[in-house]
Order: sequence, then structure tokens, then C-alpha cells
Amino acid sequence: MISNQILQNTIDGLREITRVDLCVLDMEGQVLASTENQPEDNSSEAAAFISSPADSQVVRGYQFFKVFDENQPEYILLAKGASDDVYMVGKMAAFQLSSLLTAYKERFDKDNFIKNLLLDNLLLVDIYNRAKKLHIPTEVRRVVFIIESNRDRVNAALDSVRIHCAGRAKDFVTAVDEKNVIVVRELAPHESYEEMIKAAQGMKDAVAAVEENEEIHVALGTIVGEIKEVSRSYKEARMALDVGKIFFDDRDIIAYSSLGIGRLIYQLPIPLCKMFIREIFDGRSPDDFDEETLTTINKFFENSLNVSETSRQLYIHRNTLVYRLDKLQKSTGLDLRVFEDAITFKIALMVVKYMKYMETLDY
Repeated sequence: MISNQILQNTIDGLREITRVDLCVLDMEGQVLASTENQPEDNSSEAAAFISSPADSQVVRGYQFFKVFDENQPEYILLAKGASDDVYMVGKMAAFQLSSLLTAYKERFDKDNFIKNLLLDNLLLVDIYNRAKKLHIPTEVRRVVFIIESNRDRVNAALDSVRIHCAGRAKDFVTAVDEKNVIVVRELAPHESYEEMIKAAQGMKDAVAAVEENEEIHVALGTIVGEIKEVSRSYKEARMALDVGKIFFDDRDIIAYSSLGIGRLIYQLPIPLCKMFIREIFDGRSPDDFDEETLTTINKFFENSLNVSETSRQLYIHRNTLVYRLDKLQKSTGLDLRVFEDAITFKIALMVVKYMKYMETLDY
């Protein structure tokens, strides 16, 4: 469960403090880590020690110790020397490795718990029972972030986010698929969405440092107050990620709470969308409008239906803009200067964007 590099770093640190050479073997007698450049072959002695009832013994100038994981031997630790001091160092090292096993198993169990929690794979009673067993608070404020990464670099992105969040012991960083990194963040009582947007920017920057020239998007759900609601925040973040790509493609960070009407349109069935577009445009599509007309429409909406400001920004005479709007009214039956017609037209444009996005997913 513990990587060989972690084992090596651990015994190297102990070697620097105690000046005693250490070696870690697996249950087959293979060397996993050693402070000696060329460790002696003790595989036969290790095999005999494993089968013996003793927890420690001295063989050929080495102290042998069994490292247990829940009463089952997991590693064999060798400490070079036969003195009482070496024995004490060996016992301390074995205890340290045993504690590492417990910590890594707990981390693994927590990671599995969080994944199943996000994916709604747990019954309500199991959520609270397992949270209690893993010492995870159940009634604290949390929010879920999703960092969309390059499919081929998701492991690097996961490591970057873990390093970025290393100072926050109560946060969980994991991945449930091959593309997205998930962060379940615990919030302080005073923290709000403003701080969460800043946190999302920090995560984006951390991933960008290892994924240059890649588009990175971060989405977050709503803040929830109980652990059973974490899966809802995750689903909201996933929706925000998709809706953001459709309607807010200029944003790299998007919150579920800021999706507006896009959230409603995203949940409409495609047949209903097609029927709506046919009713509004009589079989036509906004794609049929020329570039000049589309530019005029978008700028008119950007300026809150203000004719004067729109004509100024388009560098055209006010009467030219009025002529274009009149022409659009004749072809669609909608007058964008009338608020109700403008709302209908704006929704229709968003529905068309949604339909186009869904078509790309079908290929």
C-alpha cells in the first residue's frame, strides 16, 4: 500500500538521526528499500523468520522485526547491528512503519468513501456510519469543485491540486474518472462564494503550471451543510461545467449559482427544443442570419436593448440600426425593441446553442 519511495524516504530519515542502517523487505524476502547501497541477501533468513512465531530476532548481525498491519505481518525490517541500541532503533522504525500503514489505509478508506459519496453509491445510514468510523464530521459546510484537465495529464493535475491543498487537512482531493479532479472543500463559518471563486482560481493556476497551453475549466456547486448533500453539490458542479461550455464559453471558472436561465434550458428535452425553434423561426435557424445581423443582435443584447449605445459601439447611424431591427422583425415577427420579444429571441438563441452542443456529444 505504501510506495517504495515513501519507505525509502522514511528509513533514510531514520538513518540520518540514528546512524543505523535499515532495510525493508516484503513477505517474499525481496528488498523494497535500503539505506545501504548494496544490501546483503537475507532472503533465506527472512523466510525462516516469517514462518517463526517470533516478532524479532538477531540473525547474522542484523536485528529482524516484523511490521504488522492489523495483526498481520506486512513487511520485514532489518536493522544492522546486534546491540541493545540497535534493537531500540529497530523497534522504533518498525513502529513508525506500522503507523504509516495505518495512516495510508485510513487515507485509502477515506478516498473510497468520498468517491462513493460523490457518486451516490451509499445508503443514508451507511453515509453516517462510515463517516463516524473514519472520523469525518457530518455537519460542516462543504462545497465541491471540479477541475477539468487534459485526459492524458489527469494524474499530474491530481498531484498538483493535492500539493496546492496540502495545507488544508480537512479537504479531500480525488478523481472519479479519467479527466476530472474533484475537490471537496470544508469551509470556515465566514467563508462565502466570493472566497470559493478565489480558491477555484488558485486550483486552476496550480493545474496550469503543469499543463501549459491547455484549456482548464473549474466548476463549483452550491455550499451544503451536511455530508449527505455533498453528492448534490458534485452534481451541480458537473452541470455547471457543461452549461458553462455552452453559454459562458468566455469563462474558465463557473459556479452553479451563476448559471441563470442556462440551467433551465440545459434540462429541456431536445424534441421540445426543436418544436420551440420551429415555432419561433418558422423552420429557419439563427445560423441562416448573415454575420452583420448576428453582430447587431448580440451587441443590442449586450447594451440592454439601448439603441443609441448599440449604434455608437457598432459605429453606425441610429437610423441604420433601426432599419436592421425592422428588417429582423419582418423576417421573424419579433421586435427586439419590445422586451417580451427580446426575451423570446434571447431564449431561442440559447436553445439553439444548447442543441448544437448536444449534437457534438452524439458524434
